[in-house]
Amino acid sequence: MDLKTYLVNTFLIIIPCIIGNVFTSCLCGYAFGRLNFKYKNMWFAMVIATMMLPGAVTLIPTFMMWNKLGFVNSFVPLIAPAFFGGGGFNVFLMRQFFAGIPKELDEAAILDGATHWQIFYKIMLPLVKPAMMVVGFFTFMNTWNDFFGPLIYLNDPSKQTLALGLLQLKGQFSSQWNIMMAASTLMTIPALVLFFFGQKYFIQGISLTSGSKG
Repeated sequence: MDLKTYLVNTFLIIIPCIIGNVFTSCLCGYAFGRLNFKYKNMWFAMVIATMMLPGAVTLIPTFMMWNKLGFVNSFVPLIAPAFFGGGGFNVFLMRQFFAGIPKELDEAAILDGATHWQIFYKIMLPLVKPAMMVVGFFTFMNTWNDFFGPLIYLNDPSKQTLALGLLQLKGQFSSQWNIMMAASTLMTIPALVLFFFGQKYFIQGISLTSGSKG
């Protein structure tokens, strides 16, 4: 078991996923929470509806798409979706947070000549840091523990993640249970450390989002 390689591969997937999910969910959440455009409620309902779609339904078509594009056995299928919306739950979370910010901030900035991009980048993003931390934490946990995605798309042992590496310790006739338990315990440490240092923002983001209106 090449622990170092598995660890590097895991973080090569996690870091872009966190960046993509946080950035794109912020963009979508800002649009749904602060802007007025045609069919906004319909589009938002469609985003929420994706949360009710089981992953097994889209598994085969998605795999065939990435296979035809030639990206199977690479990190692209595991990273690219993070840059296309950030996921229905993350968009909903950010939308609720943006909707709870007073509209007067936008109006004052517009009177001063600010564009929507300037309002988003200079005013809104600093105010939604707790929600961004929540999205980043959830993304880390989902990617860190993801077993099915790497199992489907990664065939080369040198590209496998920690979750797949643990599987190699379990054989058909014998299993190294002592090493598996030790490795499983080590896998929980990064999540515990992350939550320990970010629990202030995590709890604040959840409480403020659940209590916001809109």
